[in-house]
Amino acid sequence: MATVGFIGSGNIGATVARLAVAAGYDVVVSNSRGPETLADLVKSLGHRARAVTATEAAEAGEFVVVSVPFKAYRELPVVQLADKVVLDTNNYYPQRDGRFSELDEGTTTSAELEQRHLGTARLVKVFNNIYYRHLASLARPVGAADRTALPIASDDANAMKTATAFLDAIGYDAVEVGPLSESWRFEPDTPVYGTPYGSYDTAGTPAGIADVQAAVAAATR
Repeated sequence: MATVGFIGSGNIGATVARLAVAAGYDVVVSNSRGPETLADLVKSLGHRARAVTATEAAEAGEFVVVSVPFKAYRELPVVQLADKVVLDTNNYYPQRDGRFSELDEGTTTSAELEQRHLGTARLVKVFNNIYYRHLASLARPVGAADRTALPIASDDANAMKTATAFLDAIGYDAVEVGPLSESWRFEPDTPVYGTPYGSYDTAGTPAGIADVQAAVAAATR
């Protein structure tokens, strides 16, 4: 199994790390406050996990999950992420991130801005449209009748394959939405953002490929 790097170990990052460990991956986790602050998380993840700096996580991961506030995307380590598949979980929330005129005007997407910053890294938008507790509870094995799907977008076909294989391993199907320019279709305030997986106060509702495809298709600007 591959080693997965994590830049950001909050709700989504830590949840994906737990799913990855359960699927047999080794994980290296990081945050903005330093490895020593992740002792409890590493202990809960077990022997397959270790805490490092963000730069070290980028170097160690065969692919890397980025789960930091969108406003911090310019701080991502470009050199260490060069040519790697980066799974981007970020969303643009103006009330938290400040205003980005290009995003407000709809001329680009947050994923495209991050891709522009990262250069040769191969970005895949994923995990941004589901509540972390639902992400933890809805994972199912291959072939399960109630398997849930997540939308993904990328400008790189091979990166899309890597993301799809990872989702499959941790218990999810993938719905390919298209290039990063189409990733707005599963951002906040779209039909597939949260809604197909049930309300926040429940354990989550399985949403299959057809359900997610229909919700993505219903997105409008």
